[in-house]
Amino acid sequence: MNEQIKQVADRLRGMRDVLEITTIEAAATCGISEEQYMNFESGEVDIPVSLLHRMSQKYNFDITSLLTGEEPHMHSYTLTRKDKGVGYDRRKDYKYQALAGNFLNRKADPFVVVVEPKADTSVSFNSHPGQEFHYMIEGKMRLFIGRKEMILEQGDSIYFDSGLPHGMLALEGQPAKFLAIIL
Repeated sequence: MNEQIKQVADRLRGMRDVLEITTIEAAATCGISEEQYMNFESGEVDIPVSLLHRMSQKYNFDITSLLTGEEPHMHSYTLTRKDKGVGYDRRKDYKYQALAGNFLNRKADPFVVVVEPKADTSVSFNSHPGQEFHYMIEGKMRLFIGRKEMILEQGDSIYFDSGLPHGMLALEGQPAKFLAIIL
């Protein structure tokens, strides 16, 4: 098991305990079953960033504190230099780089996401309450949203209901890199 996943799960459980939130309430906030929520909190299953975002918005804490264990402190602006965002290698399929993790009380969470190519064409689907915006920076990927399947290339963008199951595959043996904004 990835140690970073375990640490995030531990911080999430600690945050929930401190705020006196039941697992039933937390699951309802995330729009999932209590069993699914408990799997995430156990550290045995990777927690989608979007669910952490949802929890942070509902209970008024910053997602950065869950992901890194550090509190954001910037409130006028935060500058993230190229390739210097806080990295999260939380899932084997995707690599995340937070672009505004140091900004206090964010309304959205922007990430650069890289989907690595793989021989296996199975797709890991995710769904969560809210909305997402993706803008393709480089590469090409197959994006699945609900029953719809589409190809996105450099310069393409999409805005969608993230409550629909969604997943992606890098194409042509090259990584697909995109800006993702979770709302």
